[in-house]
Amino acid sequence: MNRADTTTITTRQEAPRLIRRIGTTTYEVSIHFSDTSKETMADKIKRLIEQDIQLV
Repeated sequence: MNRADTTTITTRQEAPRLIRRIGTTTYEVSIHFSDTSKETMADKIKRLIEQDIQLV
């Protein structure tokens, strides 16, 4: 199994990015959250788990 390196980069004007290298491929994921959202991160995770259970 390849070692995965994870780096989080945060700049003032850009959304945080997660950079992860798996083998010779580098993945870069930008993260952003709505300033007007009423849903907490816990609510969001709970909703995603509930939706996943319904698909089974």
